[in-house]
Amino acid sequence: MKFENIFGHEDIRTQFDELIKNKRFPHAIILCGEDGIGKSVIAREIASKILNKSEIREYADLIEWKILNDKKSISVDQVRKIIEEVNKKPYEGNNKIIVVHDMDSMTIQGQNAFLKTIEEPPVGVYIILLCKSQNRVLDTVKSRCQIYKLNRLNEDEIRKFIDIKYNITNEDEIRTLLAFSDGIPGKVDEFLNDKDLKEIRNIVINAILNIKNLNPKKIIECANKLSEYKKLWHEICNYFILYIRDALIYKETGNKDLLINLDKIDDVKKVASQFSMKQLNKMVEAVNYGQLNLETNVNMPLTYVEMLFKIQEV
Repeated sequence: MKFENIFGHEDIRTQFDELIKNKRFPHAIILCGEDGIGKSVIAREIASKILNKSEIREYADLIEWKILNDKKSISVDQVRKIIEEVNKKPYEGNNKIIVVHDMDSMTIQGQNAFLKTIEEPPVGVYIILLCKSQNRVLDTVKSRCQIYKLNRLNEDEIRKFIDIKYNITNEDEIRTLLAFSDGIPGKVDEFLNDKDLKEIRNIVINAILNIKNLNPKKIIECANKLSEYKKLWHEICNYFILYIRDALIYKETGNKDLLINLDKIDDVKKVASQFSMKQLNKMVEAVNYGQLNLETNVNMPLTYVEMLFKIQEV
């Protein structure tokens, strides 16, 4: 990837360029921002420039560490391996960059084991820690790093991203992507490329459209189907809310330009015609209740069953 193909974060990237140019880049930094905001890309850009490379790709002295596939966190054992890598000499030049993804998922024991290395890495070694939230990163770790927060892209930046990467020109489709991205380019990629998310959207809208005709067996089947997407429960609830929200707005204003699901406008109109404002607001309450239970790890299939029955009863 060429540096000019990176979208947004101009101010912070310029700041990094100046630090690298003047050989004042910190030995350890934390890049904080939501998933899909561009942390990994910015980290690789920093690494490429420190290594005096002209583009972003794999390099021998750019080492990235992620949570192992069968694990939920970065353990002390994995941290020990990271520390071993930190202390190895660079392969090609005088510099080496260690990028640790999901730092906020590193165990407390792991963070404590990593402290000394973060504070005093070998000369020429730069450590970049990526996290979604600083809340789960120890204060002792944060105090040893420079912290930089990546903000959401503005509409013009997201439009440019959509245009250059996907060459989409249909304004209704662009506006749908703008709404779902909420300033996060990675969400555009997910919306267009993630088959699971496409399937979930279809399940959700079909459930809302047909909820009055679903017998208990069908509701349980729908709940079980949704439960197959265990890690996407937040997206499932969000899709319910967004469809109902669009139906409320269309019912009140009749203005499709205010809708998010413009690619599903016919379905939104059907929902708006089937339910009253009071019923739609009750649906929102049912989904919010379901989301609250999911956040507190209540049984997932049971939560979806209860939520769907509440929607049916409005």
